[in-house]
Amino acid sequence: MKVSFKFPNEDLLKQWLAARKTDEFSYPEQKATQQEQFPVGYDHDRNKCLLGKGQTVFKKAKQAIDEWVMFPAPWTKIYPITPAQIEQEVAVLFRLFGIWWFNSSRVVYTIDKPNCYGFAYGTLTQHVEKGEEVFFVEQDEEGNVWYRVEAFSQPNKWYVHLTKPLARVYQRKFARDSKAAMQAYCQGV
Repeated sequence: MKVSFKFPNEDLLKQWLAARKTDEFSYPEQKATQQEQFPVGYDHDRNKCLLGKGQTVFKKAKQAIDEWVMFPAPWTKIYPITPAQIEQEVAVLFRLFGIWWFNSSRVVYTIDKPNCYGFAYGTLTQHVEKGEEVFFVEQDEEGNVWYRVEAFSQPNKWYVHLTKPLARVYQRKFARDSKAAMQAYCQGV
């Protein structure tokens, strides 16, 4: 984990991310978000919202996933913004208390089915939390398009253990803002 008072330039992000290639996952349960029940000992979050109806909305929702729209501006950013690929490292940046916090994750699996699209990433050792999060959109039999963000997590750094209630507030804020960003994008707002 790294911090900065200003948003980092691309060269710094590339350098920091390149150093994450050798980082290990910070949790042993990779791909556990594929299971109906998440691992014991973690906080579990499951969030879902309706994006609209029809194939046009589903196509736009898939595009939103590829563009990481679900990371709400202005307080979160992802680097690089490219469609998720298995084993891809990403810098997950959050701005809290006037500071940009660099965290690192790696894509553990992707989803590309006729009615479901998305990916999951897991935290690396340079992340304040440990666990896994899945982001996906799905179209049900009635044509409704849903966005889901689900995660299991627990603090990975001592200072997050000390401020866990505050960390949980921001995790819930992220889920709310993420759903709102996806809805706005898919509704053309």
